[in-house]
Amino acid sequence: MPESKKPPSTAIKKEAAGARTQRAVAELRSTNTIRRRATALLERARRGESAWFTVNDGAMANAALLVAELTQARYPDLKIPYHSRWRHFEAGEVDRLAQLNRALGEASPAERARSQIDLALVSVLLDAGAGPDWSYREAPQGERPEHSYGRSEGLGVASFHAFMAGLFSSDPAHPLQADAKGLQAVTAESLSAAFQVDPNTNPLVGLDGRAALLRRLGQALQDQPALFGEPARPGHLFDLLTSSAKDGAAIAAHDLLAVLLTGLSPIWPAQNTLSGMALGDCWRHPAAGSDEKGLASGWMPFHKLSQWLTYSLLEPFEWAGHPVGGLDALTGLPEYRNGGLFLDAGVLLLKDPAQADKLHEAGDELIVEWRALTVALLDELAPLVREQLGLTVEQMPLACVLEGGTWAAGRALAQQLHLGLPPLNIQSDGTVF
Repeated sequence: MPESKKPPSTAIKKEAAGARTQRAVAELRSTNTIRRRATALLERARRGESAWFTVNDGAMANAALLVAELTQARYPDLKIPYHSRWRHFEAGEVDRLAQLNRALGEASPAERARSQIDLALVSVLLDAGAGPDWSYREAPQGERPEHSYGRSEGLGVASFHAFMAGLFSSDPAHPLQADAKGLQAVTAESLSAAFQVDPNTNPLVGLDGRAALLRRLGQALQDQPALFGEPARPGHLFDLLTSSAKDGAAIAAHDLLAVLLTGLSPIWPAQNTLSGMALGDCWRHPAAGSDEKGLASGWMPFHKLSQWLTYSLLEPFEWAGHPVGGLDALTGLPEYRNGGLFLDAGVLLLKDPAQADKLHEAGDELIVEWRALTVALLDELAPLVREQLGLTVEQMPLACVLEGGTWAAGRALAQQLHLGLPPLNIQSDGTVF
């Protein structure tokens, strides 16, 4: 048989298949794909083709007004910070960043940034829904007496104190860090003690899942020294991303997200994979990418925690003199506060209201679609909010719309209508919501 007619070898076929998988995974890690598919699902719902939702566009103006009014009330000077984990570290008007910086003493700006990144990354990974029955009681802080915090603020405050106590460090001489060995040593018991969990009186949803996630993070750090350095720490991302940036040069937000999606891909639960590659917060939906060809068709990506983490790392880079640009390349966050805003404000209507009383899994088609519609609707709501406040996109990027903002409005409506609970019930495994 002539050389040109020989069938491809098994090795060549495997190489080609591997390349196709890599391209599909790269596509599913792009925020362009998230936006394109979310927008397509929203337009599909507007055409009446969704099995779950109808879209009431007439309610968008009132939703925007609610968000704008709440933003004005929370930030009267309209100097709105990013929606990031650092806002939760400010709960109760306590300046916990100053506490961390004081504890770091004479550390260099780069080491301060590494420690801040370590804290923010671990805290974000612990930020999935806590459930309504858990709270963290903080000892007196200066003039503020002992106080209890629940939900995201409680998780933020609890993780801050766990970090300050050295729970995530393997080096007693350097407690203010999170390193591979320290994270691999985290157990449900040690996390339970730090977060004041009692299964009867103070239960925390997804405790075992959170501890397992941190251990997988420790292993992922250890396995990727090119990204996370030696000793392996999340904070070494600062060195990776600033090493090629000239003084004052901006780092692209999507570049930061891309590094996180690559470096953290081994930590996510394995139920969502493509040819053995973990996809993370990416779920099946029959209409997602249905008009596209390839292995990525039928998947709706979100990467909510990774994007929340990206938002939460903006400030450590900026505080160290390295601004992050291209913020609106990131999407809005599809979690139950932002998604709840659109349901509770009447922008989205359930075709079957009984679905609100059922318990859903994160991968259920209804939940995947709700999250996709949330991403697309946040993009449409943002300019309406800016118009109400007289701000430009440069003055109020999406990261600030969320903070002003949509997340707080979703929480306020939930408090009014559901005693703080989300309008849909989702079984949390401690890694998505």
